[in-house]
Amino acid sequence: MKKQSIFNRLLSYMMRYKWITLLAFVFVFLTTLVTTALPLLARSYIDRFISTGHAVAGFYLLVIYYALFLLCVLLTFLGQYSFAKVAHSVVRDLRQEAFANIQKLRMTYFDQTPAGAIVSRLTNDTQAVADMFSSIFSSFLSSIFILVVTSVTMFTLNWQLAVFILMFLPIILGTIMLYQRLSTNLLKQVRSRLSDLNVKLSESIEGMRIIQAFSQEERLTTEFEKINQQHLDYTNRYLDVNSLLLRPAMSLLKILAYGVILSYFGLTWQVAGITAGVMYAFIQYANQLFNPLIEVMQNYSVLQTSMVAAERVFAVIDQKDYEPEQREHPLQIKKGMIEFKHVSFSYDGKREILKDISFQVNQGETIAFVGATGSGKSSIINLFLRFYEFDRGKVLIDGHDIKDYSQAELRRNIGLVLQEPFLYHGTIASNIQMYQEDLTHNDIEEAAKFVDAHDFICQLPLGYDAPVTERGAAFSSGQRQLIAFARTVATKPKILIMDEATANIDSETEELIQASLRKMRQGRTTIAIAHRLSTIQDADCIYVLEKGRIIESGSHDELLAQNGVYKKMYQLQAGMMEKA
Repeated sequence: MKKQSIFNRLLSYMMRYKWITLLAFVFVFLTTLVTTALPLLARSYIDRFISTGHAVAGFYLLVIYYALFLLCVLLTFLGQYSFAKVAHSVVRDLRQEAFANIQKLRMTYFDQTPAGAIVSRLTNDTQAVADMFSSIFSSFLSSIFILVVTSVTMFTLNWQLAVFILMFLPIILGTIMLYQRLSTNLLKQVRSRLSDLNVKLSESIEGMRIIQAFSQEERLTTEFEKINQQHLDYTNRYLDVNSLLLRPAMSLLKILAYGVILSYFGLTWQVAGITAGVMYAFIQYANQLFNPLIEVMQNYSVLQTSMVAAERVFAVIDQKDYEPEQREHPLQIKKGMIEFKHVSFSYDGKREILKDISFQVNQGETIAFVGATGSGKSSIINLFLRFYEFDRGKVLIDGHDIKDYSQAELRRNIGLVLQEPFLYHGTIASNIQMYQEDLTHNDIEEAAKFVDAHDFICQLPLGYDAPVTERGAAFSSGQRQLIAFARTVATKPKILIMDEATANIDSETEELIQASLRKMRQGRTTIAIAHRLSTIQDADCIYVLEKGRIIESGSHDELLAQNGVYKKMYQLQAGMMEKA
């Protein structure tokens, strides 16, 4: 994305708040007028009163001077305050749009993008954009106004000296162009390494148990130190460019301008008749001319940061890899019959994960998929839940193409139980309700009772109002799973998807979980992915997957009789349990 298009797009966000922006412009313009008037008052006071020895007689000019100075301070504050309000409003809009778009993206995006990078874009990068609006716009506009007004004023005082001063502008512009060329790539590297730091930090915090369990602290520290050092190196190189081409270079040019003014005054005061007041005014105008340009140059680094950050934020907002679209027909799931017809699927468009998958589940039946890791079990679930799009084959619900149902209808009638239940910050009640306003507290309790979670919840000091910390770390794996079961049951889905729901449950808790699962499956069409074969022996049909194909199918007894892969898997697990 080109810088010009990024800048124009940011301006469009600012124009959403056009009235307060216009007010900020007015404050900046008035500040410029007052600032320009101050040297003229000083010049008048010097030439009319100090030079003639009647300083006291011009006391009223001093009063006006300091009154205008205080007015300038007030106007500066109001201008910066107005721009700050616009800045924070724009950041809120950017974050909201980016977050809303993230909610619509398909799982592929999250498979390929680290969570830390996404967090960095919605926090650090959006804040960098705010700096542009609150700092750069006010100083840039002020610089433009001051440049125009000051130049006109200097020409009215002495056009020859004004020409000498304005000859410095091409040098300043050349310095700006050189700075831009040297700093842009360095700044991108700084932002990129900062994102890498966030990713590494996020991964380390989330996986701290594994890191400590496998004594990987030193390795992670070394990797973090490497990225951190790279960030420091690029930051130092960026600072080197700033230190050379920002304030030092501009300050040198300002000193040279002072020298030109004093030299011109010293050489021509007798001929040209330049007064001390005019010289003082020119020195002040040169200062007013260079100081804003110095500020612009310093803020140019902020602008560079903001433009790079804005590009990263817009990349999230413009990401169109949305979850599969539904045709939004007014169909309703009534029975929950499922059928896969010759479905093939590839995540990357090259290597097929599922190959010609066909099966049928009647209303109220339970089927299960078993197989080695990578055989395609979870991919079948991902397609059925519409997390990914498929092009070959058909998936039917009650005889209708799954793509013809609205997304709301699918989400309302398909319940999902994952291997690792995810609980949110809040309470047990809010985690079961999942902010569905139509679910009452009685509905929540009934769902908890149905899955045998009510007893342990009532034993907690606050019951259903017991707080849930991040990921429900305060509860056992079995308790978390029961809460997740209650969350699923509360919506009364017609179809139930279980993705290895008992894989992480201890044997003592498993019996309770299994009893809850049996209740949940009653009257519901169920697709289960099983790790422990003992948990799906009562399934109406079991499908054995290998490299994306169904190689065996039948009931538990039928598969054992086939003396194939399933029997070997069953015997292997049975042998391991006996040894245990």
